[in-house]
Amino acid sequence: MADEIALMSAAEQARLIADRKLSPVELVRTSLERIERFDSKLRAYITVCADEAMAAARAAEQEIAAGRYRGPLHGLTFGVKDQMHAAGVRTTLGSRATGHHIATEDATCIARLKAAGAILIGKENLHEFGKGGTHDFPFGQPRNPWNLDYNPAGSSSGSGIAPAAGFTSFSLGEDTGGSVRSPAAANGIVGLRPTFGRVSRHGGVMYGWTADTIGPLARRVEDVAMVLGAIAGVDPHDPLCSDRPVPNYVAALTPDLKGMRLGLVREMAFPDGVHPEVRAALEKALDDLRGLGATIEEVSLPRAKYSVPLQLLTSDADIASMFVHKWLKPHWHEIDVGTRQRIGAAALIPAAIYARANQARVLVRREVLAACGRFDALLAATSLNPPGLIDASRETVESKEDMTNKILLRRIGTYPFSMANVPALAVPMGFSKAGLPLSLQIAAKPFDEAAVFRVAHAYELATPWHTRHPDPAQAIARYRG
Repeated sequence: MADEIALMSAAEQARLIADRKLSPVELVRTSLERIERFDSKLRAYITVCADEAMAAARAAEQEIAAGRYRGPLHGLTFGVKDQMHAAGVRTTLGSRATGHHIATEDATCIARLKAAGAILIGKENLHEFGKGGTHDFPFGQPRNPWNLDYNPAGSSSGSGIAPAAGFTSFSLGEDTGGSVRSPAAANGIVGLRPTFGRVSRHGGVMYGWTADTIGPLARRVEDVAMVLGAIAGVDPHDPLCSDRPVPNYVAALTPDLKGMRLGLVREMAFPDGVHPEVRAALEKALDDLRGLGATIEEVSLPRAKYSVPLQLLTSDADIASMFVHKWLKPHWHEIDVGTRQRIGAAALIPAAIYARANQARVLVRREVLAACGRFDALLAATSLNPPGLIDASRETVESKEDMTNKILLRRIGTYPFSMANVPALAVPMGFSKAGLPLSLQIAAKPFDEAAVFRVAHAYELATPWHTRHPDPAQAIARYRG
């Protein structure tokens, strides 16, 4: 029964809590027991706040019993990528160099979840500084719960593993170029990059000023919609946060797509190099969407391929401008070689190139926005390949072929939507022959997360993929490492 509870959708858990059929104490205990059983191998967590979580669960149980039910997040469990500050908890950024700063206040998104009654389980593992390319993880190599030899993707690795493995009801990750959507895809769950400015970034270490976003990951689309509704909205502490009203995302969910016009982005769906199993799954997903009443038309974004180098030339340079003097130079030998290479290279980008790259980003964004204006939502593969072996994922580039296969093809599925700062969501769309998750990506115009949720929810209901969950016990038993 505990395993069944752990792998329920967050919305199902919430309904049981509201009906007094599930106690927050029972749910937190289940989460902590699963972390104790499996996380020594999966390495989703850097810090587990067991005592604090149990205390919060007992308080939530008492509040609900007294009739002070706060809403659907009350009593649910969550974890956060360890680049968001939580009061009294260390923030490591996944690095040996940070000194493990103890935060004195919660990030706005954490404060809002706690105010809604959700219970923080802990801080989740990530690529160093949340920027991808880590070779040696100081807090343990994150592993895919479907098969421990395989990559759970990054940089929000632990935030993808935790909901998939039943450690939490949901997680929060951070997405610059795909760091929420990629782990969601690799771990077989749902992950949203919201519109830039939809969610406050206050209290997070967010040095990709023009691209970093905080977004939820969970087992079902409804769960993600529910969480976004709680964390979105204006925040005076974040000058880049929008003051647009926050709609009821859950109320917008429908079981069909009648009348919706969807655009399939050719360059992000079927480019040269797409894996045949991804192609087959995506073609089946398109048939499913048509069966739900949507019309689908192919659309071309010829500048999409430029989003990858342009993102590296701009966001990486933004990040390097902050990290080089604070951490990279004084802690060179403590920082992972992959991080050193990426940030060090970005620090050498000339100002003239940086300026021209920012101008070119406008052209890519304009193309994406034009397509969003023609369609209710856009479709693509989240990743052009199934999850790969961990040992094959090191981003060493020694040739033009490496640049194509390891950099461009790995990122083309997510970077164009990041560059346009539009909402984009990853949702399961099947499995490879090796039993690893595949993922459909849905995007829409800025601040139209409701359209993204509507398409994803209807597709989810019409397909069986959300009913399949990894078995960490079996995966650990098979693992030979």
